[in-house]
Amino acid sequence: MSFETITFAVSDAIATLILNRPDSMNALNARMRAEITQALTTLPNGVRCVVMTGSGRAFCSGQDLKDAASGTDLQAVLRDEYEPMLQAIRDCPAPVIAAVNGVAAGAGANLALVADVVIAAESASFIQAFTRIGLIPDAGGTWAIPRAVGAARAMGMMLFAEPVSARQAEEWGMIWQALPDESFAEGVLARARQLAQGPTGAYLRVRQAVAGAFDNDLASQLALEARLQGEAGRSADFHEGVSAFLQKRKPRFSGR
Repeated sequence: MSFETITFAVSDAIATLILNRPDSMNALNARMRAEITQALTTLPNGVRCVVMTGSGRAFCSGQDLKDAASGTDLQAVLRDEYEPMLQAIRDCPAPVIAAVNGVAAGAGANLALVADVVIAAESASFIQAFTRIGLIPDAGGTWAIPRAVGAARAMGMMLFAEPVSARQAEEWGMIWQALPDESFAEGVLARARQLAQGPTGAYLRVRQAVAGAFDNDLASQLALEARLQGEAGRSADFHEGVSAFLQKRKPRFSGR
């Protein structure tokens, strides 16, 4: 696939998607949103993990304000462009790691936070910058952040629009891990390899179960767990995992 605003490559079952508008700190314009959606909804066979990161000094500075300043209907843009992009991440058949290499602001922060796992460089930060220009958080921010950090911290982030450091985001439970800058790339790659070599079907069902937990009562969640576990129990990876355990060896998961 050939793109203008992102780069996309696959190696050793890991797809790397790089937001590639460094001159604008990887601001999201219409083409970039479409290309992210296309890349994630047409993954090549054999991809078992996706790493999404940014080029240059930022992960993503959010909505390209040159677009917003041109009289764009923001409601239509969110409905027609952001929602498909964010759903493509949530529905991706492989787990998605957001590797936040620098500032993640506005919709750029929320693009990262919708991923399955967020790993950030210690120099990175997350900013709900919307109120600085008279808007409210969008791109799923009002859904993801209160669930991750609670209402009090979410409100503070959104009303004051102040940066939250990667280390603070880790302490709050908003992201999985903050890594020293010098070991960031190596650490992300190690985690991506771990997922790419793991039981892909089980990972998908974990994601489905956790997503359901926010809306289900206990009985409904137990039923969902039972159904998903039944599916996992019929997989080749489950049988390989049991065999490896009994034989005291490392499992060789196929992703099936």
